[in-house]
Amino acid sequence: MKTIAISVGDLNGVGIEIALKAHEEISKLCHPIYCINEFMLLQAVELLNTKVPQDFKISPIEGQFTIEAGVVNASSGKYSYNSFMGAINLCENKKADAVVTMPIHKEAWMLAGLEFKGHTDLLRKYFKQDAIMMLGCDKMFVALFSEHLPLKEVASLIQYKKLKQFFLDFHASIPNEKVAVLGLNPHAGDHGVLGHEELRITKAIKSANKKIGFEQFIGPIVPDVAFTPHFRENFKYFIAMYHDQGLAPLKALYFDESVNISLNLPIIRTSVDHGTAFDIAYQNKAKTLSYINAVKSALQLNQTKSTKKDI
Repeated sequence: MKTIAISVGDLNGVGIEIALKAHEEISKLCHPIYCINEFMLLQAVELLNTKVPQDFKISPIEGQFTIEAGVVNASSGKYSYNSFMGAINLCENKKADAVVTMPIHKEAWMLAGLEFKGHTDLLRKYFKQDAIMMLGCDKMFVALFSEHLPLKEVASLIQYKKLKQFFLDFHASIPNEKVAVLGLNPHAGDHGVLGHEELRITKAIKSANKKIGFEQFIGPIVPDVAFTPHFRENFKYFIAMYHDQGLAPLKALYFDESVNISLNLPIIRTSVDHGTAFDIAYQNKAKTLSYINAVKSALQLNQTKSTKKDI
């Protein structure tokens, strides 16, 4: 079985509860290594009124603080960062085959003095590669051309060269599937009446498809119909121009089962597709489905990567 490094996320949230709850099932799929030290782990299990499984293997992470359920603070932010970096290092040192991350809290990272807006932003800067954020489940995946930035900045980011490279990078990770590309504006611009960004999107699609050698990318699709049953019958993969355009429909349809996948990186990284859920932290109410699916996705990606090497 493959080894998966588990970044425990913000310990004031639900991540460690989910890891403990799902451990028995996850252990049937892979060898998990949890990036947490004994002091923090024992504190968490006491709060959860549970026990540490005998085969719960840890990779000790430096630091300790008092867990405060549902509280945003710098200590939990810094520890979640250290856990994530510990998981990345296990992969880089060939001690793990992939990283699966529990949720962090962006404000806690900011309070800890960290410059990154989240996991994907850190991965992009750490590896100096344009990581692509893709979320979804077996029924539908949505990749984001732009992620965590103000909506007013999105239009200026819609540039031909950036779009074309994004499509080519996406193709390198997902080489064979047809992909629906959403327009930016209502009615996909109505041929320039409501905006000109779609002209750049169209040019980038045509150029990328020509280089790839087949019509992989289709669009730009009118955003308000892209996720209707008709399109979802014909497309499993979608590219949205901005965060809420793609994630609002995805979470409305598949909130509990979706995962977050980072493409175009030298390591495999997947994550739960939910937040720290501070409102239910340490109440034994957290669901495990997204985490289990994230582990399964990491294993599938590992298998795909191994197959590519064999070819």
